Amino acid sequence: MGVLTVATPVKWEESIKHLPYVREHGVLQFMENYKKCEDFSRDGLLYGDELEYGILKIDPVNKKIQLSLRGKEIMDTLNSREPGVEGASAGRCNWVPEYGSWMVEATPAVPYDGYVSGLRSIETNMRLRRARLLAALRPDEIAPTMVNFPLLGVGDFAGAGLKTGGPAAASRFVPDEVINPHPRFGTLTANIRKRRGRNVKIMVPLFKDEKTDTTPEEGAGGSPGIFMDAMAFGMGCNCLQVTFQAQDVAESRHLYDQLAVMAPIMLALTAATPIHKGKLADWDARWFIIEQSVDCRTPAEKGERDDRKGDDETAAVYDERMAGGGKRPISKSRYSGISQFICNHKGGEDPHSCTELYNDVEAEIDEDVKATMVADGMDELLASHLAHLFCRDPLVIFEEHIEIDDATRTDHFENIQSTNWNSVRWKPPPPRTNGDPHIGWRTEFRSMETQITDYENAAMTVFVVLLSRVLLSFDLNLYIPISKNDENMHTAHERDAASRSKFWFRSHLAVPDIEECGHSKEGACPIHDDPNRVEQMTVAEIMMGKGTYFPGLIPLITAYIDTVGLEGETRDKVMCYLELIEKRSTGELLTPASWMRKFVTTHPDYKQDSIVPESVVYDLAMRCQEVGLGEHPEPELLGKVQITPIRAIEPYSIPLARIDTRGSKHTFKLLQRYAERGRLHKERKSLEKELAAAKGIVEDCEEKLTEIDAKLNESDGFMPGYERHRLDSSTIRLNESPHPAASPLDGAPAAPKFA
Repeated sequence: MGVLTVATPVKWEESIKHLPYVREHGVLQFMENYKKCEDFSRDGLLYGDELEYGILKIDPVNKKIQLSLRGKEIMDTLNSREPGVEGASAGRCNWVPEYGSWMVEATPAVPYDGYVSGLRSIETNMRLRRARLLAALRPDEIAPTMVNFPLLGVGDFAGAGLKTGGPAAASRFVPDEVINPHPRFGTLTANIRKRRGRNVKIMVPLFKDEKTDTTPEEGAGGSPGIFMDAMAFGMGCNCLQVTFQAQDVAESRHLYDQLAVMAPIMLALTAATPIHKGKLADWDARWFIIEQSVDCRTPAEKGERDDRKGDDETAAVYDERMAGGGKRPISKSRYSGISQFICNHKGGEDPHSCTELYNDVEAEIDEDVKATMVADGMDELLASHLAHLFCRDPLVIFEEHIEIDDATRTDHFENIQSTNWNSVRWKPPPPRTNGDPHIGWRTEFRSMETQITDYENAAMTVFVVLLSRVLLSFDLNLYIPISKNDENMHTAHERDAASRSKFWFRSHLAVPDIEECGHSKEGACPIHDDPNRVEQMTVAEIMMGKGTYFPGLIPLITAYIDTVGLEGETRDKVMCYLELIEKRSTGELLTPASWMRKFVTTHPDYKQDSIVPESVVYDLAMRCQEVGLGEHPEPELLGKVQITPIRAIEPYSIPLARIDTRGSKHTFKLLQRYAERGRLHKERKSLEKELAAAKGIVEDCEEKLTEIDAKLNESDGFMPGYERHRLDSSTIRLNESPHPAASPLDGAPAAPKFA
């Protein structure tokens, strides 16, 4: 979430008259800015991550857990402390608001640079953010990096006395108080609902256990599954995003296309959302929940029948001033996977990366917008992308910022751009005023889910960063048809998709050499014969390779870091990150969603009915907190990785200042005390040495005893000719002796018989 405008938002009914103006001037603002920035080139790699956190309030005595609606207060506290952070080693963080009043978002204050040393800074800064957030919490608050609060919409999850059915969300499950108090968020919630003419309807398939009740919920219209009715259920989900500055506009478009193919794969690998509204879902990921939660399309735009009257308060009101009159069919929610590729790679001359081969689904556009941009000199491919964004209405218009200077501001463009939430986002440079730093063309990767530990979050971030370098350095081609990419997005939600499901992926990352096929003397096999072939692969195959023709992304990343000379501790850390991703893809390590599902289904309070009791959610949240802070190892998630504990103590840098104790009567006592501490430390070390020596003597004795026992056991009292049997028979049998003269010892009694 970027910087929020301090102004008065306009209600939907009043904003309708401004919609055409905002759309028209949004186009003009983009084109004005585009002309100023299109020649930006040779910008260096800069990148940064965004992490979102949810603040929870706990009652350990009664095992109760709720949202803590102090997000803004905590954010303000954290930002007030940042200016006092001095020294490059300390690191700086930026704290910004998020949709929920229990949420905060944090980023590094400055981007990471394009050097290999920056790869190690990522986890360090993430840990710093967690420590600083921890220091701002009350004793009864925790901030585990869980994607969503599993009890949102259940009971008094937000505190007693809060009523549902407020004017913004009009929800039967959540009160408006869970929405961030900044007026933009409440207005956005209400305007989505009013534009579509009814509350949002979110349906999630229910996980069916032995005793699951599948009766449709009230209000779900007879649809089975988990029913939710407010934006908070979607926009209350936390995610991990990574933004790259590209060298120029062409590179930013190329990264947009290539990373769009990776979005479903990384969604599956980071899946961490198996519980909604107190029930186990049959999905592992959040994406489709958010997609439904902000779907502002009218029934006509969705292709649904709408028989309600216009005077009904909940009915859609169509108006010619809305985009497409509110009736033009739109196939996707404004939160979705991308609808078209936008790069004319190599000037469109490469037949294998020509977007015409892959843009195989309809992407609705505003024809007037496209015509305006093409007439002003923009290529048709990029003009189509922008015209697709502008087939939707702005959702929040600020009264004080309607008529602005199109030559110096891009507010109306960003109004449309920022509320088209796709799996990747292409980001033009913002307008510059005197003193503003240079910012180039950027691409934002948006599909990943927040992980339980900073180690995992850093691993996913580093992987995407290095993959972007591999794609550019080796000029690789990941294009698959958009229809297949959409299918992959559905697959990514399946349970255990990272280790069990198959995704459409390109067979050849570069044009294959048919002569190297070796299939037959007469010609290549079907795999090599079609350079644009796509096939279904497991995530493990995508990551580690398939057959002799697909090398795998991780080996290619390894080749890249070998080429750039990544060595020492940085290389070791990166290889550990890659190992985590590989083991997740094979199922050797669990995704957070699989781990959470197992935690719930094996908890003694779970009744095999798909309902997750508050006691289980409490234990799950506490365990996530402990794992994230390095207080509890979790080998099913992390293998042998041990998280160094994170503490709230001194998460800011402390200057090595001189302390003036001259004239203090306590100085002598202080020196005496620390002299005694020194003596005790010395004595402790001496005792440790003596203990180690004693342990060595004990180990030597134990080794000698073992040797003696082994020699004693060489003969266990049985004479030759006897076979020792387990005592599992009704008799003890005597083996026939190999020596005829052998007999029991003279005078010895006959062997007893057991009945």
